[in-house]
Amino acid sequence: MTRLIGLPPIADEGTRLLVLGSFPGLASLRAQQYYGHPQNAFWKILGTLWALPLVQAGYDERVAAVRAHGLGIWDVYASCEREGSLDADIRNAVLNDFAALRAHCPRLQAIAHNGGESFRHARHTRALGLPVLRLPSTSPANASWSFDRKLAAWREALAAHGVA
Repeated sequence: MTRLIGLPPIADEGTRLLVLGSFPGLASLRAQQYYGHPQNAFWKILGTLWALPLVQAGYDERVAAVRAHGLGIWDVYASCEREGSLDADIRNAVLNDFAALRAHCPRLQAIAHNGGESFRHARHTRALGLPVLRLPSTSPANASWSFDRKLAAWREALAAHGVA
């Protein structure tokens, strides 16, 4: 298996809430864009919450909106081995350096894990001394949650940290 390398964080001194996925899917890695699969609800959820056309926007516009709202994006894994895009197929993963990112984001208030695989590493993010949230995965593989149910959960979490 080939070792895959993740994407750099989207985070800065204005980041108040950091969303951590597990690891980018193949579509995201090819595009070098977070949540690059067209069926992933991430950008639709944020666009709905912020009343912005993020689904239709270019990636630079999406990133600008994320930064403007105090949201950060990263993954729990820096690298891994995996065939395909499923979290269940991740092997030999290496965690990202959360403490280093925390030092880069002085206004960070909380960490939100996007899905179960990401949340499996909550003990590492809790070590930062911040509240840690578990959000329903925006992945199309999470078909048991409707869009409206995902939207409600994300709305509550983002609003609690001033990024909705």
